[in-house]
Amino acid sequence: MLHRLRQRSQDEGGFTLIELLVVILIIGILAAIAIPSFLNQKSKAYDASAKELARTAQTTAETIATDNNGEYGNVSTTNLPKYEKSLFTSAAEAGSNAYLSAASGTAETYSVTTTAYNTGDEFTIARSATGTITRTCKSTKNGCSGSNSGSW
Repeated sequence: MLHRLRQRSQDEGGFTLIELLVVILIIGILAAIAIPSFLNQKSKAYDASAKELARTAQTTAETIATDNNGEYGNVSTTNLPKYEKSLFTSAAEAGSNAYLSAASGTAETYSVTTTAYNTGDEFTIARSATGTITRTCKSTKNGCSGSNSGSW
């Protein structure tokens, strides 16, 4: 019986150095592929936050028009936060969130712009006199569909 235990312990071997190096190499390659895509997700989250804030500002601008006989003249960076408390007008106020960087309006048109925290990308929603809504963005790091400016 003692002989069998000795035989079993001698038969069981570990991994060779080459096998361990191959496994470490494979893990390194997978990490090199995965880490950049994870880092990109953070900037996408900041941009998504700014887009959502721009949409909130758009709804708020429409609310202001409803209260003012359909005119957008009161749309401004000072009036929008009065109607919607989640609209911050400076990076200091917003903390690590997006903020409303510009807003203006006339009788028939308005424009609201938000800026994403950390990336600095700007997202604008504008209404023309004909009622057409356009969405544009300006990016410092090609965050607008692969270019520095575009629509979203």
